[in-house]
Amino acid sequence: MASKLRVLPLGGLGEIGKNMTVFEYEDRLVLVDVGLRFPAPDQLGVDLVLPDFTALRERADDIEAIFVTHGHEDHLGGLPYLLRELDIAPRIFGGPLTMAMARSKLDEHKLNDVAVTQIRPGDVLSAGPFDVEPVKLAHSIPDMFAYALHCDLGTTLITGDYKFDQTPVDGIPADMARLAELGSEGVLLLCGDSTNADRAGWSLSESLVGPKLEETFSRCEGRIVVTSFASNIHRVQQVVDAAAALGRKVALVGRSMRKNVNIGSSLGHIHIPDGMLVEPREIEDFPDHKLIVLSTGSQGEPFSALRRMAQGDHPHVELHDGDTVVFSATPVPGNERAVNETIDRLFHIGCDVVTARHAPIHASGHGYAEELKLMLNLTRPRYVLPVHGDYQRIKLHGELAEAVGIPSEAIFAGDNGIPLEIDRDGVAALGERVHSGVVFVDGLEVGDIEDIALRDRRMLSADGIFIVVATVSEESGASMAQPEILFRGVPFMDEDDPFIFDLREAVIGSLARAAEDGIRDIDQLQSHLHDDVAAFVYRELRRRPMVLPVVVEV
Repeated sequence: MASKLRVLPLGGLGEIGKNMTVFEYEDRLVLVDVGLRFPAPDQLGVDLVLPDFTALRERADDIEAIFVTHGHEDHLGGLPYLLRELDIAPRIFGGPLTMAMARSKLDEHKLNDVAVTQIRPGDVLSAGPFDVEPVKLAHSIPDMFAYALHCDLGTTLITGDYKFDQTPVDGIPADMARLAELGSEGVLLLCGDSTNADRAGWSLSESLVGPKLEETFSRCEGRIVVTSFASNIHRVQQVVDAAAALGRKVALVGRSMRKNVNIGSSLGHIHIPDGMLVEPREIEDFPDHKLIVLSTGSQGEPFSALRRMAQGDHPHVELHDGDTVVFSATPVPGNERAVNETIDRLFHIGCDVVTARHAPIHASGHGYAEELKLMLNLTRPRYVLPVHGDYQRIKLHGELAEAVGIPSEAIFAGDNGIPLEIDRDGVAALGERVHSGVVFVDGLEVGDIEDIALRDRRMLSADGIFIVVATVSEESGASMAQPEILFRGVPFMDEDDPFIFDLREAVIGSLARAAEDGIRDIDQLQSHLHDDVAAFVYRELRRRPMVLPVVVEV
């Protein structure tokens, strides 16, 4: 058996999202989180981005259990895809709300036979050579747990996403006493959240947001649309409380918003007075000054409810002058452009827009620099592996660790696919890189979309496509009819453009040269025609559209 403790990040390092970490000891595996992230702007047509599970494909039978820190998509959303790809049904553990969200997600993927188990702080779960203990932390969603993985070599603490909120909305702060106990007992390795390592000081308490929302709403005369993370159950409750105080009804818009509110209500995290909710189909029939719409889309997601409202194609909400849209969220790094585009569309419609820059109507669920230092001081780890952040934030987290007295040689700036290995003598070192990367969800397909496919999509979106249909003699290869030119998405061009006539002549000339050179094979002829047409188009238009030649022999 392998005597080393091996910690392998497959997601969440060098990026914000798709968090996933594999812990190995004595040839047995425990997974913490299986997240996803949403596509970058240049990943056209891609719906979701998952960790690459290749490193686990040959080790599926070695997986003892999966532990989920909390119910956000970047920690939970990849779970059904992992189970389907590896064809496994391991034990899955998490807090009550986390497991309710996991159950809903698994049912959507027809994984009804996969069991999930709710756990609570104080439980200790046996998972092969590990004893796994959940530790309550605070975040922007209830039932957030760090996990302490105890084995013969020592204790590894992976924090998940956390903050030290002294006045949380649900009254349950982080268990700093247990963190301090773990520190006194000895923490071998801390894998800590780096998301806000670049922000000085302390994060705002969630309990301060509710009064500021009510104050903001009280100044609005017309309809109010509030957008937030659908999983931010506490924020939903604060919006409901503010609406009740101001005599307004609430409409829930967006599939994930309605689903998560139902789950939160069933577990007692959300309390909505009878008669408070308005059905989405009734929104336009309700007086503007008596209504708050609570919507998904705070990150500018392409098909989210708010984005569709901003584009004027939502089936139930038609925004107009006098509406106020309140962003009770801040952009996740990488989403700034999409959010700004949405906000600009809202202003064009005539809406007023309020963001966290205008009023303290959002509190981050991730601790700032002083909170990260507090975690380091409480747990006093021997080694630190910053996780959950891009390279900049991982580096800054490492600097915070060094500032509180952890030697620089005990701090590891890792990367997805590079394991941290700790041997029986307690010596830690980065191991050899294993296969890692991303897998795309594109419609109903899941796989590694070739770079050429994404390149083609970028070409189509930027410069359009030319389709050239040529008819040639089977015997001589000479052109037998006027070439047909079809184009779509080509800027500043119509059917009567003189360029189209010149392009037909260029096609005829290319076919004549091919005939002279004795090119008869259809594939070779199409390749020859493609190169000539692409060169002509670039020379004349300084654009690189996709060129699709079709050669028909007669």
